[in-house]
Amino acid sequence: MEEKAEISKPFYVSSAPKQKTSAEIISEARKSLRTLKTQRPLTPREDHRKLFGPSSSRTPENRPPSAFSLHALSFDVPDSRPVTVKRLSPLEHIPKLPASPDNEVDTSPPLPKPPIDPMEVKRVSSARARLFKAASQGGLPPVIRPEESAQKNVFSKGQFRGSSPLLTEPAKAGENEKEVFSKKACENSVSSRPGSGRTQEVETEEETCYWNTKILPILQQLESTQNGSDVEYLCGTCVRLHGALQQGNMLERKCKKRATLLKALYRLIDIGSDQLSLQLAKLILALSVTGKNLLNVCKLIFKISRSENNDFLFENNSITDSLLSVVCTEDVFSISEALLYCMGALKFLSGNSTILKDLLNKGLVEILLQLMKKINDSNKLNKTHFSISGHLLVQLTATLRNSVDLPQSRQRFLCSGALPELCVVLEQHGSDKDICTNIARIFSKLSSYNDCCAALANCSGCYQLFLALLKKHQKKQDFVVRIFFTLGNLTAKNNNAREQFFKEEGSIDNVLELFRIYYELDMTSKASKTHLRVEEEQECVQTHPSEVEDVLIKLIRVLANLSIHPTVGTALATNSICVGLLVKVLEYKSIDECQELVINAAATINNLSFYPVRNSVVRAEQLHLAELLVKLLLSNNMEGILEAARVFGNLSQSKEVRDFIVQKDVYKFMVALLDAKNQDVCFSACGVLINLTVDKNKRVILREEGGIKKLIDCLRDFGPMDWQLASLVCKTLWNYS
Repeated sequence: MEEKAEISKPFYVSSAPKQKTSAEIISEARKSLRTLKTQRPLTPREDHRKLFGPSSSRTPENRPPSAFSLHALSFDVPDSRPVTVKRLSPLEHIPKLPASPDNEVDTSPPLPKPPIDPMEVKRVSSARARLFKAASQGGLPPVIRPEESAQKNVFSKGQFRGSSPLLTEPAKAGENEKEVFSKKACENSVSSRPGSGRTQEVETEEETCYWNTKILPILQQLESTQNGSDVEYLCGTCVRLHGALQQGNMLERKCKKRATLLKALYRLIDIGSDQLSLQLAKLILALSVTGKNLLNVCKLIFKISRSENNDFLFENNSITDSLLSVVCTEDVFSISEALLYCMGALKFLSGNSTILKDLLNKGLVEILLQLMKKINDSNKLNKTHFSISGHLLVQLTATLRNSVDLPQSRQRFLCSGALPELCVVLEQHGSDKDICTNIARIFSKLSSYNDCCAALANCSGCYQLFLALLKKHQKKQDFVVRIFFTLGNLTAKNNNAREQFFKEEGSIDNVLELFRIYYELDMTSKASKTHLRVEEEQECVQTHPSEVEDVLIKLIRVLANLSIHPTVGTALATNSICVGLLVKVLEYKSIDECQELVINAAATINNLSFYPVRNSVVRAEQLHLAELLVKLLLSNNMEGILEAARVFGNLSQSKEVRDFIVQKDVYKFMVALLDAKNQDVCFSACGVLINLTVDKNKRVILREEGGIKKLIDCLRDFGPMDWQLASLVCKTLWNYS
């Protein structure tokens, strides 16, 4: 008799099973415990390109402006070359010299010259008068062809004196050219400004010739078209000028007439063409301007990049190399304001996928992370530059946020150690909502990929950091939702991550406090909607969750994923606040209002109901939960029906719930679900039915609703490809028989 009784023992999971290992619990009963997936929060697209967008926490008076005017007069002329630092002894008598408008032009008194022919004096005086007239009007002198120079002895070899960057003194009539070169070369070895300690180099013969024959003609072509009537011609001329300077080794600060050159370029900015201004900016940066001029040229590029219509100007343009070279500066805070506008331009441009690909190939991610490390290291030492550091990091993190959209950037982030460095930024600037939101967006994007998710999980202290920031920025929805999305990704596949997060002091309490805050916000929002007329409610049907609902979706997903770990799942199942809030979600929110929120709440209850601990709050509330689940079964939402069936599969291990299922005709739903063409739905329905057949008086219900035939149909349709479902059907038939 004992053997016969043992053979006929029904199949079902005991309500008090023996203690299982973690691995056994996780792998047991297909989908008894499962993680949840959700969509990544959408990164809003800003309509207007600004240094700090409309959602910035910075007030207008506490942030640099995005709008400003720039003209030729905004630039300093000249941008001086470095000079020798050797000080000369002051003279007892300082000669009175005319003030020079250009401090790169030597103002030392002219050296003695041999007497010249009176006719030559007249000719030179006329030429000089024309030069000064042109200079006073901002013009350049007429170009002199090499053959004319040789005939008139105006640009004879070695005659450049340095007293004027554009005109030289003539040689004495009949003086041997070779002797002149020798004499003038000695005279022009070094010219010093009396009493100033500044030493100015003098052009060599080759430099003078190259300037006069290659550079000056191009400058005069630019001068002659200053009305901007032909922008394309001016742009082409700038390209030729750039090439000529490069060929003559006159870029950076190597050109002796650099001041004259820059003055001519600055003047062209007033034409107001973005296309031309970008060419000018590239050339000005190539001349290694500093100080105010570097700031203004970066502002100029920033201003051009603010218009999305100008993006094509930056495509396949080496101006991006110039911007990246500014970012690579060693002394960050000596050019911090210029760097800010340079970073702002890169932020705008990185929003264009074509330009972004080009920037990534030029090392954008690596360069930005080097800059970030410099800023972090500086802030560790002292907080002198903390404010401007914050402004810079807003632009930098926004650019990195844009760059993670391209798949090829992710490996660059991993190889450059970006994730730990970003955590350092969060530690140092945890009160800066703009920086925190940008980094939260980066983490939410990267954590969607397994390799990046694993790297972030290995960042020591990241969970403690996230919890501290969640507490600090509780009401900042766009930050909170992304941190919970990231935590949901971290805990989706990594059991160590679940355990580490749970062990952080106050972790569950902080999460549940945010659950309460956003639940109350959602209730308040729902109450305000009840005042709408029916017509208005119909017009306001949501296609996407509200901001508050989205936070709740991501937060509940974290709880569901954490509950996969047996220690955490048991703790949550016995936590009255946790279960109470989940029940409230099912009470006040219909699946038609927000499908994902309701399904996530039901799925989390399903996970928690898996743990049959003595003081389980889920078990204590099982009849109330069963009533709420009936609402889901009556909905037209198949996902909601499936989730309700899954929870009933766990709760029906209790005789009280099995009685409820029969009394409320819930079993009829389960039998009907066997007709579904979905294997998961059939599996969940079978799970409830196998528990019902434990009670002898309930086995007859399978025959009443044609359940036996439907079970055999499931076995025929799904059995050959799904052994787990086939096994469950056979166990149900065994119990019935």
